[in-house]
Amino acid sequence: MQHEFWHQRWADNQIGFHQDTPTPLLLKHWPSLGVAPGTRVFVPLAGKTLDMAWFAAQGYRVLGVELSRIAIEAFFEGHGVTPEVSESKYGTHYRAGDIELICGDAFGLDDAALADCGAVFDRAALIALPADLRQRYVHELYARLPSHCRGLLISLEYPQHEKAGPPFSVVENEVHALYARDWHVETLERRDILSTQQRFIDEGVTALDTVVYRLSRHE
Repeated sequence: MQHEFWHQRWADNQIGFHQDTPTPLLLKHWPSLGVAPGTRVFVPLAGKTLDMAWFAAQGYRVLGVELSRIAIEAFFEGHGVTPEVSESKYGTHYRAGDIELICGDAFGLDDAALADCGAVFDRAALIALPADLRQRYVHELYARLPSHCRGLLISLEYPQHEKAGPPFSVVENEVHALYARDWHVETLERRDILSTQQRFIDEGVTALDTVVYRLSRHE
């Protein structure tokens, strides 16, 4: 997707993907990863998700990357804090407490930027990308995460011909194919959520599942 698409979505407040509470499936399944407090958690395409505040409250450090300055400033404003702001080759860095957000392109991050990220959480990043970008996203960005990194991935599955993404449908076979080179993938839960997603129903979608995966980086 072009950067302008996402900048416009935030400018127009068309952010149906944003949740007003931390992701319930994160709260349920994160403990199964055994990630030690103090670990830095990478949150790609972070938006202003409250999941980042939840991680910090559990004693984790957070590194998020997000294109939209509107989203980042709204996150910190919503938590009543004023971040320190600095610049680097990766973009503009906003830091407050244990949370650092980079306003920039996720594909612009390199191994050094992600070297101390021992975990990753992806709820709305992979499914935000069309098929031609998903492989690049996994094989380039995820490949920069260090060995032994662990994480949760939450995807959506629906008949793609019934709705134009984003969010896109990313089926289980594709998830395994995308990550198999560098990651062990384990399906933790599949849940039918169509009845709770009126927006999808209104668009004529006839089936909608959310699927949770545990990821473990190969050594």
